[in-house]
Parts: sequence; C-alpha cells; structure tokens
Amino acid sequence: MNTGEQNLPRVAYFCMEYGLDEKLPIYSGGLGVLAGDYLKAARDQKYPLTGIGILWRQDYTEQYIDEEGNPYDVYPQYDFDYLKDTGVTVNVEIWGSSVPCRVWLVDHYHNAPLYLLDADVPGSRHTWITSRLYGGGKEDRIAQEIILGIGGIKALRALNVEADIYHFNEGHALFAGLELIREGLEKGLSFEQAWEDARRRVVFTTHTPVEAGNEKHPHGLLQELGAYNGLSYDQMYRIGGDPFNMTRAALRLSCMANAVSRLHGRTSRRLWSGTENIPSITSITNGIHVPTWQDPSIAEAYHHNRDLWEPHKQAKKELIEIIRQKTGEVMDPHALIVGFARRATAYKRSDLIFGDTSIIYPMLQEGRLQLVFSGKAHPDDEAGKSIIKDLVKMDREYKNSVVFLENYDIKIARYMVQGCDVWLNNPRRPLEASGTSGMKAAVNGVLNLSVVDGWVAEGPRHGISGWLLENEPENDSLDEDERDLQALYRVLLNEVIPVYYKNPRRWQEMMRASIDMSRWEFSSERMIRDYYRYIYRQAPVILTS
Repeated sequence: MNTGEQNLPRVAYFCMEYGLDEKLPIYSGGLGVLAGDYLKAARDQKYPLTGIGILWRQDYTEQYIDEEGNPYDVYPQYDFDYLKDTGVTVNVEIWGSSVPCRVWLVDHYHNAPLYLLDADVPGSRHTWITSRLYGGGKEDRIAQEIILGIGGIKALRALNVEADIYHFNEGHALFAGLELIREGLEKGLSFEQAWEDARRRVVFTTHTPVEAGNEKHPHGLLQELGAYNGLSYDQMYRIGGDPFNMTRAALRLSCMANAVSRLHGRTSRRLWSGTENIPSITSITNGIHVPTWQDPSIAEAYHHNRDLWEPHKQAKKELIEIIRQKTGEVMDPHALIVGFARRATAYKRSDLIFGDTSIIYPMLQEGRLQLVFSGKAHPDDEAGKSIIKDLVKMDREYKNSVVFLENYDIKIARYMVQGCDVWLNNPRRPLEASGTSGMKAAVNGVLNLSVVDGWVAEGPRHGISGWLLENEPENDSLDEDERDLQALYRVLLNEVIPVYYKNPRRWQEMMRASIDMSRWEFSSERMIRDYYRYIYRQAPVILTS
C-alpha cells in the first residue's frame, strides 16, 4: 500500500530503457532494470505513476563469443505481438519531416502502465530511429531523444493521461522539458514564464558521476534535427550551454534533482557546484524489486527463520546447471563461487582479481576458488570487447574454475545473484553511482565483497553482512589499482575463504544479516516511497496548486 497518503501527485516517468523481463528486450543494463523495478514497485504500492519509453525493435544487442574468443553482435528483429496497441499515433518533427510513432502499452509484468513509442510504422521512411537502443551516432541519439521527450509528452496528451510531475530518469528525456515550454509559449506565456512553468513540474535523476560522461551535442545539429522545438539559440544556450549539455539542461529545467546514493550525491554536488540556476541535488538511493530478484525458497526460509543453506545450495546447483548447459563446463557445488556481472568497461575492473598470478592461479588450480563472469560491451566499444576477450581467455585457460557466460541478460543475472556465494564489486572510485546488482545478491544472502562506493557505503558491514575492501594507510604510496588488489587478496585469503570452508555457521549468520540489511532499505518499495515523500510531494507545482 502507499502508506495511506491521499491526493498523491500523478507522475509521468521518462526513461530510455526498461528492463521488466528478459522476454521484453528493450534494455541495456542497470539503468533499464532499475526503471523496470521502479514500475513494478509503483504497481505493488498503488502509486499513480505512468512510464514513458521507446519500443526498440532490435534490442540493444545480443552478444556472443566466436571460436577465437571475440565478442560479436546480433540484432534480431522482434515482433512484440503480445503488446497492446493503444490505437494512438503521434507525430514529431525530425530533420524537417513528420515522423509518425505508434504507442504501445505494456502492463502485464505486474508493472505500472508503460507506454512505448515506436517509429516502425508501415510506409514510414523513419523506422530506423527506434531500431536499436544506443545504436548509431549523434544524429541517431538526438532523433531517439526527440521521440522519447517530445513524442512522450504528445503521447500523454493523446492518451488523456494526466500528469502533475514529469520525472526525467537521466538526461535522455530532456527534450520533454522543451515540449512543456513550447506548450507554455502556445498558451501566450513569455519564454521566462514558460520555462518557469515547466520547471515547477519537472524533477530529474542523474546517474552520471563524472563530467566526461555527460552527453553533449553541437547546437547546429540540434537545430537541424528539430530538437530546438521552436526555441532560439539564445534560449537553448541559457538552458544547456554550448555545446549543449543534456545533464546541465535537465538540471536547469527541474525544480528538484537527485543522485542515486549518498556518496553519489556528494560527487554530483561537487560536479555541478559552479553551475548557475539549478536546484540543490539531494540523494535517494536506488533499490531493487525484491519479489523479482529474491529466490522464493530463500525468502520463505528467511521469513520462517529456517536454515538458509539448503535453499542456497539448490540455487547454486541451478546456476551450475545453467553454466553446464551454456558452456559445457562443470563447476564444483561444494567449492566457493564468486560472481561478477557488469557492463564491460574499464572502470569496473572486471580483471582486477587476476592482477597477481602467483596468488590467484594456485587457488584456481586447486579448485578452492571458482569465478563466474558475465556482461556485455557496447557494440561500438572495442576496449570493452577487449575486456570480454580477456575474460574468455581466462575461462578457456582455467576451464571449470573460471566461466564467462555470454549474452548477459536478466535471466542470467537472476541465476547469478541467487546462486553465487559471493558478489564481487571493485570499480574505481567514485565512478559507481549506485550499483544495484550487489543489492540483488544481498537479498539472496549472497555476500558482497566490495570497494566502498555507491550504495555499499550505506549497506554491508564488514565481517557482519559482507566484506569491504578498504585500504591500509601504509599503502597510500601505491596507485588505486594496486591498493585495491592487495585489499582484495587480503580479505579473500584471510577472511572470505576461511569462513566459507571452516565456519559454516558464521557464514549462514552473515547470509541472514545480509538479507536483514537489504530487504527493505535497498528495495524499490522504499525507493518509490522516498521519491513520493521527498521529491514528488515537495515539487512546487504540488505545494502551490
């Protein structure tokens, strides 16, 4: 239930991707899965929230491994026949042409209503725009963002869906704010009045912890594509600068803004401290939809205060069986399994654990340690694909002790966060804004072994509900990679492995403590409650209406 509050603001939630289920492949990773979990929490708690997104006909990518160990991408054409056609079509202007977009409804994954815009209209020359999530160059991205933002507002109007608050989950939805301004101008407001009127109704969540990661576009290209939406260069410059910064513009179009963990909030406030005319950036830590990610047997054992080890062993066997089916490799159900599943990019440091071969290789050869990896690289990211190739090389060198699962998706993630014993997380700091995969592991009693970044600074306690990789003061002369590698080996060898093999009672106590720590505080139910309490209900349009 929604805590009994009445007259809750109606929220239109905009996001580029949604990970509701592996059968609806319109997501690339964490951002999309977070958005999917959020819509499920809205449905569970009966909050008045509606999602707006895009129907990606060719997904993000299906990514497999060839005989030489290289990742390659496949783009199936999905039909999505099971979605509901609303009968609504809206048009947006892109490159001087009218682009029709059909609107589909998704509501059968126990989620709040999600409306998806689709440019794959028979007879249209513009079907390419919504083919691939994050595919193509700047022109493709801007065109897609025009459909999400401007098209999204038009879809809400055509569907007669009322919204008090427009929530932009990351800067991709920014152009929705420009459409709200255009509506204000059409009503006779001045630009200043229309801007302020839009701001009173927009809130923004930033997920990007570094300036270089914020999307920027040249004004000439924005104007040519139609993103100006009737505004002038001077007006667009005042909103987003030059080059046009999507995050800066989203902040200037919002009355309230938030980061996705407390540490990320501090990072974001430093990052944007010199930017004028933006709201203060607060923090609402991400959460996960526990019923989606927690193994039902683990949940039952936890709630009835029964032994957690037996259902965990079963989940571990199921993971091992999936590994056998997909790779032919056979892992030992009695030996420690450490999981690592992330987007393949350098700052995640997926290969850090292999940093000292004299330490790690004997453990792998003896079978005391088993490693399971999965993840995708962006199709155009050769560095990310090189990371995957290196992991596949380790898989082939240490067969049965190191495994790489190709084509990472929600299904693989579910097996891993339920069936591993330990969840490894070692990004460079402060580059992990939140990191929800560790939350999914935690609610299953899978113990986090993590650097202190993102949500981890608020969650696991060392030696009680997980293990934290913190540096010894005498190691300050070393670079970050070497310090974290030493911390990883120290904790793994001196704490994790001895407890797993010699103190099963303590391990099970830590499993229960992990679930205690995470099941509410890092749930999407808590997250959406906080958004309504601290963001949506505090927005000026609600206070002054």
